[in-house]
Amino acid sequence: MGLIARVLEEAGIATVCIVMRREVAQNVKPPRALFVKFPMGAPLGPAGDAETQRGVIGEALAVLAEAVEPGTIVDSPRQWRR
Repeated sequence: MGLIARVLEEAGIATVCIVMRREVAQNVKPPRALFVKFPMGAPLGPAGDAETQRGVIGEALAVLAEAVEPGTIVDSPRQWRR
């Protein structure tokens, strides 16, 4: 995903990746990333939890708008609810 994001950025399209493995994002270096501590396959949160999903999307859009340094990774404060 980070490699695609860099190509899109080169074409003038701003991107932000939502990642669940910080070490992968650090290696791939997407232009901007939001790190969520959620299980693989659920980057926006639990199925049916619209409040969490909207919140994660809002956080990602904030990273997109506010990150000024390439390679910025922001940690989401959200925790997986069981």
